[in-house]
Amino acid sequence: MASLTLTDVRKSYGSTSVLDGVSLAMEAKEFIAFLGPSGSGKSTLLRIIAGLETADSGEVWLEGERIDGLPPGDRGVALVFQQYALYPHMTVRDNMAFGLRNAKVPIAEIAERIEKAARTLEIDQLLDRKPAQLSGGQRQRVAIGRAIVKVPKLFLLDEPLSNLDAALRNRTRVELAQLRQRVEAAVIMVTHDQAEAMTLADRIVVMNDRKIQQVGTPMEIYGCPANRFVAGFVGSPAMTMLPVTLEPEGGPSATVRLANGTRIETGVAREALRGETQFDLGLRPECVSIAPTGSGSVDAEAIIVERLGDRTLVYARLDDGSEITAVDRGDSRLRMGDRIRLAIDGRSAHLFAADGTGFHAGQAA
Repeated sequence: MASLTLTDVRKSYGSTSVLDGVSLAMEAKEFIAFLGPSGSGKSTLLRIIAGLETADSGEVWLEGERIDGLPPGDRGVALVFQQYALYPHMTVRDNMAFGLRNAKVPIAEIAERIEKAARTLEIDQLLDRKPAQLSGGQRQRVAIGRAIVKVPKLFLLDEPLSNLDAALRNRTRVELAQLRQRVEAAVIMVTHDQAEAMTLADRIVVMNDRKIQQVGTPMEIYGCPANRFVAGFVGSPAMTMLPVTLEPEGGPSATVRLANGTRIETGVAREALRGETQFDLGLRPECVSIAPTGSGSVDAEAIIVERLGDRTLVYARLDDGSEITAVDRGDSRLRMGDRIRLAIDGRSAHLFAADGTGFHAGQAA
């Protein structure tokens, strides 16, 4: 049975539509990330599930029970806010116990739940401290602990790492990945950080323009983007887009021609392209490499060379003014302004039609 089911959820503020018919099914104990830019509707959707916002229409079901008409405290969900919202005058123990006391949970059970959650989060030595005595990462763990003690059916995390500095965010992301293995509940996390979504989620829900653009595993989202938006939003650096024309003749795989006349054979089935001839060719950086002298198929100029240690990213400009990102060895000797030759792995390329629909290798015609 699905843990959470959303059916045609819609929400507007006056004449401004925020969610336009969102439907989703989530499995038990699944970790899902709502990923998208600001204004895509992901936080509003989370608040509707939590009961902090009311949908204009649609249904929200949790473990077989419709909950969109229930007050927040009766829904079986626990929300961890972006701001920790800890009571500064209370100890960690009292912060974690506060909601349970209001719900009239027996004192002995409260103590047991707190001790168990504290051990899970490795904050048992912090229970008698106040929030001012804690680091940012420790406060975040306390906020998560306050949710865990409620023993919810569903955890909702609203940008849980956004208030942490880069180093602490990376460390806490690892801790969250470990924690999810010990929590017996489904989890939804809202984030605009694709690294968080790719690292933590079983599936990613990419949102934009009030709708779900694609749902899939992290590598499905990265390797088989459904449309031009997903392809451009997921991946760093972003996917290169080059205008191409479909060659009228060829084998079962589509061959396209760049503006400079270079022909590239893709892995996309020609029959899947619906008779269109004009596309954007999508290339991840790893699909484009710096070719040895005398080889390669495309001339370019290196305009930025970004050295990352294990690899070098080369942002290049083709002779027609188009820009493309390529990967070179970590010990690359390229410099800005160098003339280079690029080798393109067309079999790993994507094609995007005028309406943004994506086509990739292995996709059924």
